[in-house]
Amino acid sequence: MTVTFSREPLNLVNLHSRKYSGLVNEKAIGVVPAPNGGVTLLTKKDATKHSNKPASVINSTTFGPNTQPRKTYAGIVNSTAKKYYRPDLRKAAVARASAIKLSQRAKKDKAPAKPRGKKAVVASS
Repeated sequence: MTVTFSREPLNLVNLHSRKYSGLVNEKAIGVVPAPNGGVTLLTKKDATKHSNKPASVINSTTFGPNTQPRKTYAGIVNSTAKKYYRPDLRKAAVARASAIKLSQRAKKDKAPAKPRGKKAVVASS
């Protein structure tokens, strides 16, 4: 079984399907990393009103890098599912934001290996 992927910004799970497509649906949601380290929520305005200006169809809301993750997820839910704007994509939007926040964390340094055994302790000192 093969899976066809999609790279459009309003596709939350990057799968080529009608449900997740940002091109086909009148209402679409996208979550992308912000340039400053936060998360940006993209929503699609009424495409029929802006059909001759495709660049102005996308509305963006940015959650900064210092915003708590739970507040970011709550903001995504409040601006999408609770306003009846594609409530079926709520779980995918929060999962995508969670993955982006996780990828932006600073990596911890590895602790140095402790010498084990009498000979190793004597050799290291």
